[in-house]
Amino acid sequence: MADTKKEQERDELHRAIWAIADDLRGSVDGWDFKSYILGFMFYRYISENLTTKINKDEWDAGDLDFDYAKLSDEDAEMAREDMVQTKGFFILPSELFCNVRRDAKDTEATFKNKDGNIRSVVENLNEKLEMVFQNIENSANGSESEDDFKGLFDDIDVNSNKLGATVAKRNDKLVKLLDGIGEMKLGDFQ
Repeated sequence: MADTKKEQERDELHRAIWAIADDLRGSVDGWDFKSYILGFMFYRYISENLTTKINKDEWDAGDLDFDYAKLSDEDAEMAREDMVQTKGFFILPSELFCNVRRDAKDTEATFKNKDGNIRSVVENLNEKLEMVFQNIENSANGSESEDDFKGLFDDIDVNSNKLGATVAKRNDKLVKLLDGIGEMKLGDFQ
């Protein structure tokens, strides 16, 4: 019985990956495609893993309504040091996979880029993702996990012309990639 369930889950995962491949077909070669899929799956995984850990700690402490994904970045900063010690990295709530995915479709969603300029996530999803990946890597600087996270997302070029000739076309592909990965039923990663 368990083998049948595993086969069904594997088949569903393969179908989801093929659906993403259909969306990216013609623009991204096999190696790059693998880098995007695995990189975004890992980004989703560490986002969910961190959120689950922080939420569980708060729920165990009695705050049953707590949701890290809904916390302000400023309030979340209090957890940075502990999470880097515990998990080896840190992700702000606004940079979690689920929130970046949601904001990629929200015309009102903005972020402050590395130059301090306020930008629209919809129009600048590539910049947002580049900044998020850099922030995740940088969160481990000076910790035991620094070497594990250094260059972790280097193979994901969110500004590549392979995704599209214009920023708008690249961002459209990135939204499809986020949605495809977000729709995957990956089960309980614990």
